[in-house]
Amino acid sequence: MFIPLHDANSLKYIKVQYVTIGLILVNVAVWIVAGLAASQVFSDETVVGLGYIPAVVFGYADLEPALVLVPEDATYITYAFIHTDFLHLATNMLFLWVFGDNVEDALGHFRFLVFYLACAAAGALVHGLFQPASEAPLIGASGAVSGVVAAYLLLHPKVRVWVLVFFRIPLPLPAVVPLLLWIGQQFYMLFLDPQGGISWGAHVGGILAGAVFVVFFRRRGVPLFDRTVVTPKAVRHKEATPAGDGASETRQTPRPFAGAGDFASGSRG
Repeated sequence: MFIPLHDANSLKYIKVQYVTIGLILVNVAVWIVAGLAASQVFSDETVVGLGYIPAVVFGYADLEPALVLVPEDATYITYAFIHTDFLHLATNMLFLWVFGDNVEDALGHFRFLVFYLACAAAGALVHGLFQPASEAPLIGASGAVSGVVAAYLLLHPKVRVWVLVFFRIPLPLPAVVPLLLWIGQQFYMLFLDPQGGISWGAHVGGILAGAVFVVFFRRRGVPLFDRTVVTPKAVRHKEATPAGDGASETRQTPRPFAGAGDFASGSRG
């Protein structure tokens, strides 16, 4: 439906989105090692060994011992770092690059990492619930990235985002327009094709997890829906002013609001 290109949304709490950059680098590195530079056999073994296979996780099938690379439960996470197709990798990483920095800014580095991995796990779980006997490995960061998209929508629906509509038309739109349409498309496709080649269930699982987790993981004082944080009336300080009779009187003046701790401003390139 659309490809995000850029958002005019500067960072407020962090200077550099270390976790977002790190996740992109890890995904690219795994793709190079297990996809681009690997033999077909090695690539296939990596997909089977690190991908999420519902039939194996739910006990409907067993994986050959030679193909087991990590414990079954670990594949709830490892699958999200495997891509064998460049377009799939590039699309996921572009979404993560455009929207991940501001979500990381709102949550903090460590909580954003936990948030990302939790959304990946939720995506795998929902995929498995819709296709519990499937022996096809689920791979790709779409579940985790879907959680990031949902979090961004709740945090910054009014921010202008440049998107490439239908891969051809660049438009600056409020984030709520393309993101809500994209999220709606995932639910519609899950209803239309719940067991298709694209795991809409993983997308929906990530979306639901991201929408819930961002409410609890965000920094104290970070608002939702681009709301302006208003200084409470009780937060004031006094300034001495000359009185007409030579005595001094005090007047109440607004005090700049500070959230949960002062923050350093930053900008995103």
